[in-house]
Amino acid sequence: MQAIVATDRAAGVGGLSLADVPYPIAAENDVIVEVHAAGFTPGELDWPATWTDRAGRDRTPSIPGHEVSGVVVELGYGTTGLSMGQRVFGITDWARNGSLAEYVAVEARNLAPLPADIDHVVAAASAISGLTAWQGLFDHARLVAGQTILVHGAAGAVGSIALQLAREAGARLIGSGRTEHRDTVLGLGADGFLDLQQDRLEDVGQVDVVFDVIGGELLDRSAPLVRSGGALVSIAEPPRVQPEHARAIFFVVEPDRSGLSAIERRLRDGRLRPLLGATCSLAQVPTAFDPARRGHGKTVVAVIGAD
Repeated sequence: MQAIVATDRAAGVGGLSLADVPYPIAAENDVIVEVHAAGFTPGELDWPATWTDRAGRDRTPSIPGHEVSGVVVELGYGTTGLSMGQRVFGITDWARNGSLAEYVAVEARNLAPLPADIDHVVAAASAISGLTAWQGLFDHARLVAGQTILVHGAAGAVGSIALQLAREAGARLIGSGRTEHRDTVLGLGADGFLDLQQDRLEDVGQVDVVFDVIGGELLDRSAPLVRSGGALVSIAEPPRVQPEHARAIFFVVEPDRSGLSAIERRLRDGRLRPLLGATCSLAQVPTAFDPARRGHGKTVVAVIGAD
C-alpha cells in the first residue's frame, strides 16, 4: 500500500515522502480501516511519539496523521463493538503508524460508527478537533449554561468547534483572533470578538473560562481574567501563570468513543460544522504540511474514494 512516511526528524517537512509500505497488521482489539479521508496536526512532526514508540525506541520510517474516517475491512483477535464493512471515524494512537495511508491499524475503542449521511471529509476534519473541544469544555473546564467563555484562536480547527459547542451549552461567547477572522468568529455565534492585533486583552473583563490553543504570552496574560471558581484550559502548553482561586489545566486529547458519538450526532443534525479548508491527495501531503502553503480552515487528505 501507499503512505506518507517521515524518515528524518531534523528534515521536518522535507523528510516527508510518498512510499510503498507494508500492509498493517491487526493486533488484539484492533481493526484495519480502509482510509477514505485523513487529517493531520501541523505540529506533529515535532512530537516525540512521531519518531519513537512508547518505550522510546526509534520507529522511523513512521506514518503521521491521527484523524481517520473510513471503512472497517479487518477485525483483530478479540475485537468487539465494530463490524466488517462498517463506516467509522476517530483517532489513531499517537505512538503508532497513523492515517496518512491507504490502510491503518487502530484500536477499536478509538473509533465510533459513522452514519452514511456524514461524508468522510467532514468526519476526518472533526475527530481530533471535535474531541479536543468537547473534552476541554466539558471534562476540564466544566462549562455550564450562563457562564462566559473566552476562546483564543476561535477561527481555528479546535477553536471554531469549541465556540459552537459552548454556544449550544448556553454560554456567553467571546472569540479571539486576527483582524481578518472577525466575520468568521461572529458568524459562528460569538457574542463578541477580541482582535488580537488591535484590542486590549485586559478590556475583556472577568470570564468563567479561558480556552486557549495558542499559549505563550497570551496564555500568561489570560490568567488574571479568570474569575474565582473558573478555569484556564490550554492545549498549547501548561499555564505558567496561575489564576487566583481558579483551576489551570493543560491536557492532551484522549480517544473516547462516547465523545466521538456526541460529535457525530451534532454533525448529523447540523448543530456542528467544521471549518473546512483545502482537500488534498496523499501525494500532496508534504506540501500541505508546509506552514507557508496552508490556507484557512482544516486541511483534509482524501485517500480512497472520499465522499
